[in-house]
Amino acid sequence: MTPSLRWRLVVPVKEAHLAKTRLVTPSRLSRPGLARAMALDTLESVCRALTPGDVIAVTSDEVVRHAADSMGVVVVADPGGGLNPAVQAGIGEAVRGATPRSGTAGLGVAVLLGDLPALRPGDLLVALAECARHDRAVVPDLVGTGTVLLTGTRGALPEPHFGEGSAHRHAELATVLTPDLPRLRQDVDDRAGLAAATALGLGPRTTSFLAQDQDRRAASSAVEKS
Repeated sequence: MTPSLRWRLVVPVKEAHLAKTRLVTPSRLSRPGLARAMALDTLESVCRALTPGDVIAVTSDEVVRHAADSMGVVVVADPGGGLNPAVQAGIGEAVRGATPRSGTAGLGVAVLLGDLPALRPGDLLVALAECARHDRAVVPDLVGTGTVLLTGTRGALPEPHFGEGSAHRHAELATVLTPDLPRLRQDVDDRAGLAAATALGLGPRTTSFLAQDQDRRAASSAVEKS
């Protein structure tokens, strides 16, 4: 990574009851509970890669706010209006304090979505090192249509245009990077994405949450055999 470049990274996290509406959870597991587990695993990996004080969680979910605060993450209230206003609020916090003289020339600002439960710290650092070579960069998800990472450096800031097909819109202003980092690029929007992330290896909170379903099945099987 460019030694003189300091990264500040924004992770927007929806209120859990509004998140992952396309995701059908196993058995009777709570969708909001799974969304929170994935978001917190993502945040934990980010905090192991970067200084927690340089990580900004934009959320109004009280559970996530409390957990992020305990990690040392800067928490910004979600202003409402959708993902793009939330990201803009985080970017505003990321550049807060930059002086007119220093500006943002030595600052890298990144946006990472909070549904990457297989993410490992090293994957993020490798991706940021590659992004640091470009004024603006975008890393699409493995399908190639969504965006998992959006960055700006050398005074350029990320311009968020999230939503369906966001990778194409971001590519109009940013260099498209497709690193061989499946744990970074495997987001979870539906059951297939969850299965793929599980095969890569989930973070501890998501693993523990999904284990409730396995425990329930085991208990049910034991009752049936008794």
